[in-house]
Amino acid sequence: MSIENFYSENIKNALKNNPPGEWMPNIPDNCIRLSSGFPAPDLVPVVEVKEAVVQLLKEEKDLPLHYLGTPKMDKLKEQIQARLSDRGMRVADKALLVTAGACQAIDLIARVFVDEQTVVAVEAPTYMEALEVFQNYTSQFISIPIDEQGLQTKELERVLAERKEQGLPLPKIVYTIPTFQNPTGTTMTAERRKHILELASQYDFLILEDDAYGELYFDKPPVTLKTMDHENRVLHVGSLSKVVAPGLRIGWVAATEEIITSLYWFKKDLDHPFAQAIMATYLGNNNFDNRLNTLRISYQERCAALLAALKKYMPKSVTWYVPEGGYFVWIKVAGVDTSRLLQQALDQGVSFLPGKYFFLNEQDGKEWIRLSFSYSDKKEITKGVEMLGEVINK
Repeated sequence: MSIENFYSENIKNALKNNPPGEWMPNIPDNCIRLSSGFPAPDLVPVVEVKEAVVQLLKEEKDLPLHYLGTPKMDKLKEQIQARLSDRGMRVADKALLVTAGACQAIDLIARVFVDEQTVVAVEAPTYMEALEVFQNYTSQFISIPIDEQGLQTKELERVLAERKEQGLPLPKIVYTIPTFQNPTGTTMTAERRKHILELASQYDFLILEDDAYGELYFDKPPVTLKTMDHENRVLHVGSLSKVVAPGLRIGWVAATEEIITSLYWFKKDLDHPFAQAIMATYLGNNNFDNRLNTLRISYQERCAALLAALKKYMPKSVTWYVPEGGYFVWIKVAGVDTSRLLQQALDQGVSFLPGKYFFLNEQDGKEWIRLSFSYSDKKEITKGVEMLGEVINK
């Protein structure tokens, strides 16, 4: 018996893609992890989360451990709404869906809006797990390049006009990470944000705004696309993974009530009552603005250490973008296939992610690497870049 005979056609097609997580390097012990897009261990609020768990179980006993959960799940929704409101996004209760992290939000959106006939426009490069999700539903993509000012909206406009003239299908969704993009760290300018919204109206597409890093700015926060949207074309996806703890898997989608109803139809009862109740308790017990200020200062210092080390230890042929927030620095090693450097770097004691994993066409990323400044401390970052510089110089 061949089990493949029982798969649906779309599943057969999806399984032809690379398996999820193939991009993750096998990192030896004691290796400096410049590949890891995780919060720094010393910035994860272990003590506060433990206190929230104890308090929750003491107050509500078995309730958070049942299917229906606890009223604190509604409280979490209110807390997310308040944070969005502080950033200029007024989102009604029925226009917000809490999800198991940003990835579940992206997957639900893809499930509802994308099939094999659907064209999806993505940035080049872009978040590799989002590519994995979309490739489960369609093989039709448009890649639009990024520069130091974010998505090149004029190029997007050119491609849209060309496709319309040729009678080719236009994208139904444009997926973008406009603020502190993963992997490039770049931020879309206000002018380009305005332009992409104009294009969405002109060419009738939705915008999936992935805002996982939006609150981790170093200077001032960019205005979200959702805040600027007057036609309800933006589906705003957010997460508490980067600012509290990724293991709790708390994300959300803010859109119209009609869209949220459709997403909920397929999410069904796949909530995480215990995790959501813990997060609500944690947020209720702690001054979150103070926490964000601590994170911003720490990550800005780590970023500065990385940039200083790059300037000191990298050959002149190596260039990079300077981020204004987030977790990452995007580096070009001209003339070098960076995937071939990885094992040498791991042998030396430092990890990175080769750029090829962030592109639909892997060849477009062969000269690039993503370095993260979020996980390691400043001393480790400096030493790791020194090691990587030695590998590149060789």
